[in-house]
Amino acid sequence: MSEGSLYDRELAALAIKQARGDLIEAIFLVRAYRTTLPRFGTSVPIDTGAMDIQRRISATFKDLPGGQVLGPTFDYTHRLLDHGLAGPPTAASSPLPAGGRPDRASDPGGGNGDAANAEALSPHPGLPSAVRPSPSREGWPEAGPPIETIPAENVAFPRVTDLLAHDDLIEPSPASDTPAGDLTRDPLSFPAARDLRLQNLARGDEGFLLALGYSTQRGYGRTHPFAGEIRFGEVEVEMFAEEVGFAVPLGRVAVSECQMINQFKGSGTEVPRFTRGYGLTFGQSERKVMAMALVDRALRARELGEEIKAPAQDEEFVLSHSDNVQATGFVEHLKLPHYVDFQSELGLVRRLREAFAKPENVSNVAEAAE
Repeated sequence: MSEGSLYDRELAALAIKQARGDLIEAIFLVRAYRTTLPRFGTSVPIDTGAMDIQRRISATFKDLPGGQVLGPTFDYTHRLLDHGLAGPPTAASSPLPAGGRPDRASDPGGGNGDAANAEALSPHPGLPSAVRPSPSREGWPEAGPPIETIPAENVAFPRVTDLLAHDDLIEPSPASDTPAGDLTRDPLSFPAARDLRLQNLARGDEGFLLALGYSTQRGYGRTHPFAGEIRFGEVEVEMFAEEVGFAVPLGRVAVSECQMINQFKGSGTEVPRFTRGYGLTFGQSERKVMAMALVDRALRARELGEEIKAPAQDEEFVLSHSDNVQATGFVEHLKLPHYVDFQSELGLVRRLREAFAKPENVSNVAEAAE
């Protein structure tokens, strides 16, 4: 859905099924369908601070306000094939903790009893809770939704970066009234503003971003990152209605967000403080948002006066090669007939070989060898 720029679980599932599991082909299908949809307007920026949390962790503060919410994840599972999944799904075949109430690191009980009951009642046992059908669709028992989110109004979940910003320990991130660009309507040009770079990375190939993010950790554009906060949950999408003079809700979407905290030594005019790297995608995609945040910070090298010497810091290289649909098209076009081109090259090679085999050329080679 992120690479296709279209949030619709049913259409995404249909595309994957039609593409027989080929995710790049499925992304192509989703993008093609998206071009047929009317555009009614632009939503106001989503507020991830008001997210209904399903998972929220921080690698920088153990005891942070709101606590660590472990939620659905593969992080703590054994990487062993579960042959029980080959048969009919059962409650015991789930590779993850059941998708009931998210487990809290600060809660010894963790709600496991409720989670087990929710798993037993679920019509989709054995599936990670993040990929189960939406509670609003058919198939769920009337007892309630499969994931008990933690509403933001009930528990405060301040951003870790806001805590640092309170003491001026991290660069500010002021709100902007400038309309964001739109890569789906306007071609990418360089240098690109950060809003366009983030759009490009959100639509980019996860494997490409992961490799670039990995390269920054191995010294190619090192920024010494800390995972300040990773959160996953649902946020409300609103659109400003001029007729009534305020924003009206359109629905809710599940998103993953990552805030990377990076070192910055400062300069003669800038006080030393941390800098930011940011990632946001649809659904539960922690690996991608982390890689996205690493690459986002690397691409800010010129803005922060750092030397550009690594691939992840090269804006044109990164943004021009991140789109897997474009990359697939250019690579796979080699399957198309190139008969005329090849015959031209073949004739040229034959003429060169004939010229090389002439006696005067052989003697010249012998003299050069002596």
